[in-house]
Amino acid sequence: MLDRGDAQWLGRKPVVLGMIHLQPLPGTPFHREGSFPQILRTAVDSARALYDGGADGGLIQTVDRVYAPGEESDPARIAALSLITRAVTDAVGPDFRVGVQLMRNAVQASLAVAKVAGGAFVRAGAIVGATLTTHGMVEADPLAVMEYRKKIDAWDVKIIAEVESMHYTWFGGGRTVADVARAARQVGADAVSLCHSDEARVLEMIASVRAAAPDLPIILAGHTNHDNAARLLGSPEGADGVFVGTCLEGDGWGSAIVADKVKAYVDIVRAGAR
Repeated sequence: MLDRGDAQWLGRKPVVLGMIHLQPLPGTPFHREGSFPQILRTAVDSARALYDGGADGGLIQTVDRVYAPGEESDPARIAALSLITRAVTDAVGPDFRVGVQLMRNAVQASLAVAKVAGGAFVRAGAIVGATLTTHGMVEADPLAVMEYRKKIDAWDVKIIAEVESMHYTWFGGGRTVADVARAARQVGADAVSLCHSDEARVLEMIASVRAAAPDLPIILAGHTNHDNAARLLGSPEGADGVFVGTCLEGDGWGSAIVADKVKAYVDIVRAGAR
């Protein structure tokens, strides 16, 4: 196993976690035969760009277009992601935190990949409740996740749980974002992620979660860029970190990350946080 460094890194400063989007992997319907070596190279190059640009880490996320709504994941897909994750961890420094997310909600498989290949965290699409998606109803199973986390001794692999985002909204209503965040912490999440396209709404959600769970790190799940990063991350009212992708990519969503774009984004966040 690789050393994951300081386990208390979440929440110490505005943590910048770049998104490393993968093209469809082996074992999925839209995978292009023979494309895996290029997928791996692009992931490593993007991770190096994040590292060289000063980001704190990166989330390796599968983008396979269609997904099972539960824990199901083809063995070839898990094997491919494990190889990519290990290649990324070998290519960056020990303080660069590498995350894993097997979409839609294969949290146990994500934990396994992270534990074996040196990842520091996973992102859970649903750790509590349920959310309706284009791929069906995604239902959380926190007991199974935590039992498996204990089984493989993956307590050093942090879980960042989505509580309101483009991938998750509490199904059925009746729960505030703060309620969902408290529930996520109760079942074992180490941090929560949230986002909204409206900046004022994001700040309201951050304030509500902070009031309900002051010690729970809050990571923005999207909708940030070089223009709004200082307001959403660099002020006392801002979040504790961010998942950021599109504005760091050279040729639009899903393309390789550019180190200069990363450095400019990180500089904006760090300047606002001082």
